[in-house]
Amino acid sequence: MSTQVLPRTPAPPADGRPAAPRPARRRPDVPRVLSRVVVSLLVVVQVYPLLWLFLTSVRDEQDFASGNPFGLPTSFTLDNFSRAFEQGDLGRYILNSLIVTAGANVLIVVCGMMGAYAIQVLGFRFSRAVRGMFLVGIIVPVQIALVPLFIDYTEVGLLDTYPSMIIPLAGFSLPMSVYLFSSFFEYIPRETYEAASLDGAGPYRVFLRITAPMSVNTIVTVVMVNSIFIWNDFVFANTFVLSEDLKTIPLGLQNYIGAMGKTDWTATFAAVCVTVTPLLLVFLVLNRAMIYGLESGANKG
Repeated sequence: MSTQVLPRTPAPPADGRPAAPRPARRRPDVPRVLSRVVVSLLVVVQVYPLLWLFLTSVRDEQDFASGNPFGLPTSFTLDNFSRAFEQGDLGRYILNSLIVTAGANVLIVVCGMMGAYAIQVLGFRFSRAVRGMFLVGIIVPVQIALVPLFIDYTEVGLLDTYPSMIIPLAGFSLPMSVYLFSSFFEYIPRETYEAASLDGAGPYRVFLRITAPMSVNTIVTVVMVNSIFIWNDFVFANTFVLSEDLKTIPLGLQNYIGAMGKTDWTATFAAVCVTVTPLLLVFLVLNRAMIYGLESGANKG
């Protein structure tokens, strides 16, 4: 005669409360894991060249020539930066780039804000068509204007001057700037403008006292986005600049590498490092305002 053994049930806890159920095993979130892996790879791809540039700029010349160029440096030196300033006119190139970048950004912000204010806030007949024409300007390549601008600059005497670079850089940056500003102005409630009008404020006063102060983050975004393009511009500078005194950083680095790039790579990388650092620092300081400006312009745009 066989005896059936019943499964043993766990004894209830002493205080009489039911036992807590065992937590279920969480399945791995595959999309989240994949997104983190992709983001990590993108960060490595973006950060590694910049890190390698900084490490090479402080590397000894013999160490770079005899060892692995992509390996970690075995010695550190700051002589590369002194040679970069002594053997190349790096200070003048940086000054010219600052003048061109500042001048173009002033035109972009002033003209872009006023154009977007007229299109989005004041409104007029065919304002949507005008905004559409600005958006079409985003896809126009800059190379299409080189020959006509060169001929016009030669006739009016603007060739080989700062305005010859500032004007086209500002003009080709206006479409995106008008779009960002108009999208942000659409985000501002209409009641704000109506209340200011009831208080007796005209369109100019509304623009200066209400619209402009509220657009600080968008201004930072427009300036940062365009500064990257203007600071690294090579096409307009190479076409319209003929003298050595007006050369910007891209043109100066081209001459720099041509003069000593075959024998002094570390000094060349030091020069590149000096030219990259200002924009990088400004971006790290103002990245929050830039992201907020992009989000504000995209909410209603």
